[in-house]
Amino acid sequence: MHTLPLKAACFATLPNTFYSTIKPEPLNQPYWIAVNETLLQELNMPSESFQTASNLAYLSGSATEYQPQPIATVYSGHQFGGYTPRLGDGRALLLGETPDEHGKAWEWQLKGAGKTPYSRFADGRAVLRSSVREYLCSEAMHGLKIPTTRALALVGSDDGVYRETMETAAVVTRIAPSFIRFGHFEYFFYTGREAELKTLADFVIAHYYSECREAENPYLAMLQTVAGRTAETVAAWQSVGFCHGVMNTDNMSILGLTIDYGPFGFMEGYDRRHVCNHSDHEGRYAYHAQPYIAHWNLAALANCFESLVPEKELNDLLEQWPDTFQTAYLKRMRPKLGLLTEQADDAELIADMFAALQDKKVDFTLFFRKLSEVSNVHDDALPSELMALFGEHNSQLFVRWAGRYRQRLRAENSGHTERKQRMNQANPLYVLRNYLAQQAIELAQRGDYREIERLRRCLANPFDARPEFADFAQPAPEWAEGIAVSCSS
Repeated sequence: MHTLPLKAACFATLPNTFYSTIKPEPLNQPYWIAVNETLLQELNMPSESFQTASNLAYLSGSATEYQPQPIATVYSGHQFGGYTPRLGDGRALLLGETPDEHGKAWEWQLKGAGKTPYSRFADGRAVLRSSVREYLCSEAMHGLKIPTTRALALVGSDDGVYRETMETAAVVTRIAPSFIRFGHFEYFFYTGREAELKTLADFVIAHYYSECREAENPYLAMLQTVAGRTAETVAAWQSVGFCHGVMNTDNMSILGLTIDYGPFGFMEGYDRRHVCNHSDHEGRYAYHAQPYIAHWNLAALANCFESLVPEKELNDLLEQWPDTFQTAYLKRMRPKLGLLTEQADDAELIADMFAALQDKKVDFTLFFRKLSEVSNVHDDALPSELMALFGEHNSQLFVRWAGRYRQRLRAENSGHTERKQRMNQANPLYVLRNYLAQQAIELAQRGDYREIERLRRCLANPFDARPEFADFAQPAPEWAEGIAVSCSS
């Protein structure tokens, strides 16, 4: 019998119109690929009793009995701007929940454990390639202090799964306080089931937004909180060059978490129009478009609350959101530049900096680390390692910007040593570059899983330089330009 301390998820207390009970589909001869020891500790689970044969069976969908009964939830959503009436957990199963060291409840999901009533024409499986990427990026985002689902374990099987070609199967155990999405509300709104929509809203308020219960209109207060959390998360994405790739409303968390890691990517050379999803031919979800799409998605969510919140208040919330986002964005960006004060021209200073990076497609991550080396002395030479990022010919656009930047640092009387320390705690040295994930995937496909754990350990603390991870702090090699990541997984 498994030793996992799972109890029924609170979502299962909702009426059964919100979900279906599921029996997972077993994998043949599953095996462990990775276990997140850090997260095990946070969940008060001893690692020595976790990697057992019975737990392996349970987390691969292969146990003979599941108690509590797994469920798959129903939702809909706007995908690339078009509404799809019925989506749901097509390959995700909610196993139950367990408390962490602080008593906070975390839901457990298996991703890739077989078909559900919402799989449509799909097989309900996930492949090793995409599962490694989700496992690593979930923890990379947590290390970056960006709200996210977490990854607890990764198991595999030699069972074949066909995508563009034949691949092997894998199952990720992922956890979150809740996996409720904007699309859950859309499903009940567009099917005219207002009573159930209200039930869901009441559930979310009771379990996750209890502070909203005392508001004059708790539903408006909830939406305002969701809007604020969404702004914070997307601002955090922008600040580290992260592109989600598929910001459909069914991939938007009601808690403002980063959820559903598919064709994501961290930018290499800065390009505001960068598209990380090979399938996004129109660039709907390009880097620069992410804040606008978040706003669009919030409008789709707000539309569902027309019977619970007056139209004017919904419109006011949406009209105010660009300012909410800009405030969150500047709050993230000022520490990256080592700025201590707020000035009226901060947005212009940051925009002009990115214009200089765009001019030379400068490495996003390394630029901010090297920027910390700039002194505030007017005549000092700019750091050679920083200028090398701009190529053989120095960027006059950046040199002019650096003069303004130094003037700002002098106005703040910003000491170089202390500022460098602050900036290096705001600017990661390590991110999950596509080529690093690809290298780990290719090793895993040959049965070598050590690079997955090595990357996870590095990305858990992406700010402090460590010699053992020096190879993870390098820009992408030329061959990495050929990596194409699509929605297929």
